[in-house]
Amino acid sequence: MRAVVQCVSEARVDIEGQTVGAIGAGYAILLGVGHGDTEAQADKLWAKISKLRVFPDENGKTNLSLRDVSGDVLVVSQFTLFASCKKGNRPSFTDAGAPDEAERLYEYFVNLARRDVGRVETGQFGAMMDVRLVNHGPFTLILDTDAL
Repeated sequence: MRAVVQCVSEARVDIEGQTVGAIGAGYAILLGVGHGDTEAQADKLWAKISKLRVFPDENGKTNLSLRDVSGDVLVVSQFTLFASCKKGNRPSFTDAGAPDEAERLYEYFVNLARRDVGRVETGQFGAMMDVRLVNHGPFTLILDTDAL
């Protein structure tokens, strides 16, 4: 499982011109599910993300977690995080999880976030989405459960 975690002052997802999810300050998380990913990996990834100390404290030092700042979360499915560009110029997505299982694990991850965070919004799995955000910092992390 892979995630791009961005600290944002605001973020939203639109589908066909309609906003389906929007948050204030917190995390915009692009989440990719790969072949063989499990609930245990989702648990591990969310545990890491939820405890990251990346928000500035009163001295400007990155020392506060999402909970400390009462941050929101926007989770957007992103199978392209498993793209391979080794051969040719057209990415291959064969390492991405099968759609049914990927959607199940995406929803599982979202529910983990909802357990811990007051406001969690999402995009729509499998839809063409326009994601807009204001990256705060900018602060962006790339996490892979294989490396945690």
